[in-house]
Amino acid sequence: MSTSASSVVELLEVGTPDGPALSTPGGIALSYQGLRSLVGNTLESLNAMGIGRNDRVAIVLDNGAEMAAAFVSIAAAATAAPLNPGYRTDEFNFYLSDLRAKLLVIESGKASPAVNVAESLNIPVARLVAQPERGAGSFELHFPQGYVAGTPARTGASAPDDIALVLHTSGTTARPKLVPLMHRNICASAHHIRHTLAFTAQDRGLNIMPLFHIHGLIAGMLAPLSAGGEICCTPGFSALKFFGWMSQVRPTWYTGVPTMHQAILARAARNADVIKANPLRFIRSSSSSMPAQVIRELEQVFGTAVIEAYSMTEAAHQMTSNSLPPGKRIPGSVGVAAGPEVCVLDASGNLLPAGVAGEVAIRGPNVMSGYENNPQANAQAFVNGWFRTGDQGVMDCEGYLTISGRLKEIIIRGGEKISPREVDEVLMNHPAVQQCLTFAVPHEKLGEDVAAVIVLRESATASEDQLREFAATRLADFKVPRKIIFRDEIPKGATGKPQRIGLAQKLGLA
Repeated sequence: MSTSASSVVELLEVGTPDGPALSTPGGIALSYQGLRSLVGNTLESLNAMGIGRNDRVAIVLDNGAEMAAAFVSIAAAATAAPLNPGYRTDEFNFYLSDLRAKLLVIESGKASPAVNVAESLNIPVARLVAQPERGAGSFELHFPQGYVAGTPARTGASAPDDIALVLHTSGTTARPKLVPLMHRNICASAHHIRHTLAFTAQDRGLNIMPLFHIHGLIAGMLAPLSAGGEICCTPGFSALKFFGWMSQVRPTWYTGVPTMHQAILARAARNADVIKANPLRFIRSSSSSMPAQVIRELEQVFGTAVIEAYSMTEAAHQMTSNSLPPGKRIPGSVGVAAGPEVCVLDASGNLLPAGVAGEVAIRGPNVMSGYENNPQANAQAFVNGWFRTGDQGVMDCEGYLTISGRLKEIIIRGGEKISPREVDEVLMNHPAVQQCLTFAVPHEKLGEDVAAVIVLRESATASEDQLREFAATRLADFKVPRKIIFRDEIPKGATGKPQRIGLAQKLGLA
């Protein structure tokens, strides 16, 4: 492949026609020729149904080859908007409305609250019918009977400056923000990761990451596809099945979040023969920080390098990364700039020298041009051409970056980003709740978990279990507070404003 691929269609051109592109454990592989044909057929099908370039297509599919194939096929013709299948009705209502989706794609025969929400919003629902006998991920889209297609504003394959992918990223002062990523953004990021990890057509990845996240979509899929490699798509992470898949698939690498690596380590001793028989070229970790001791243990057990990277949705994933051997890896550091330029700024936006802590900022071809319809957020996020990550870090004289804390208040629970404000809003809808402040508490395995301080209305009563049950019907499971504390008032800082950061320590929970 030319390193100048700037659209999904161009990115897929490198694979040899008969080479495997997508596979599943025990299934028939889909060749690159088959994947390119599927992309072309899906493009024609969407165009015929009135969906064209930059039209938003929400995808609610379980992890697997069909989700992988649907993402690249839909992105080639329109704008892909993958959503977590675990969302509840209220969440689907927000996301589908905010996206202004023109179509929802869901698996045939699958029940989901997304369908009722889409119908209430007059969004047509296309059913994806899997055809595994034609190769992993093969499918057809079936449109509703009597569907009247409009004429797309723009037909044909998407161009470099068209929006390939939109994802929501959580914020603390507002509802989740919409991140539009152009084809040139995601292709640049795929190339950066391909270069960092030296992917070739001989690589076979075992994808255990969810494909509604930037990590799985770009590092798990597009980067290896850009090198003509193979991706074996699992139904989602399972520590119980991981070593069986490893033995069957014989991957050369995998990427995951720290909680996945820790769960794999916990079962590694009884699978030493599988590890020895299937040596990995490397293991990659991203999406939240990995404890240095876990990195060392993982490297010792698997006999290979663990490459930790620093990433975020707004950068189409990778920003920095540690190096493959013989390059230097520093446990506890997220490595050196690996695609975009990376710097550390002071509060006024001035560059800081090595060794001085400040806010990490980035700029480069993989970085989004701005949040959608959110001038206030953009004004805060960009300074002198740099995108401020909201993370505090320090860079040494060799360019190795260490993240020392988050300036933002986002909760990262096992790699899942959670907006505390979103949880606040749900709990505030309970008739007994007067005030609520959601915050992060440390967790040994997940890194962080969700907690909330509640002030009840006068004379009102509600138990911790009742509030959790209330939240569980309106939020995905990973967002539901695991700990709820009742207080007469919300703890406040010196200025009188509620402070999420440091609240766990103040309440003796850290």
